[in-house]
Amino acid sequence: TLMESGRYDRHLRRMRASYGSRRSTLVESLATHAPHVRLTGLAAGFHAVAHPPAAADERAVIAAARERGIGLYGMSEYRSDHALTPAQLVLGFGNLTERAIERGVATVGDLLQS
Repeated sequence: TLMESGRYDRHLRRMRASYGSRRSTLVESLATHAPHVRLTGLAAGFHAVAHPPAAADERAVIAAARERGIGLYGMSEYRSDHALTPAQLVLGFGNLTERAIERGVATVGDLLQS
């Protein structure tokens, strides 16, 4: 079986390394293209939360990113009251390549800082 053969353990090690590399790429890309944006939630899995400046309009940032072909999600969608403040953006990185993460952050870095 998968468990007895050791393939499951090898798969887990490979996936941890892969997701860790994607997470690192996200952190590094934000440091380069949006250095003033705080990032939290990295230990939670395949998403992180970007905290743009207090004056940022969550919906406007999401709309502008989508016009550029980048999908961002607002934390307001996940709040029980759907409050738009503070502006927070959910960044998924689990199903993206490192290159896609770098390109995506470079594409919207200016929006994240606005």
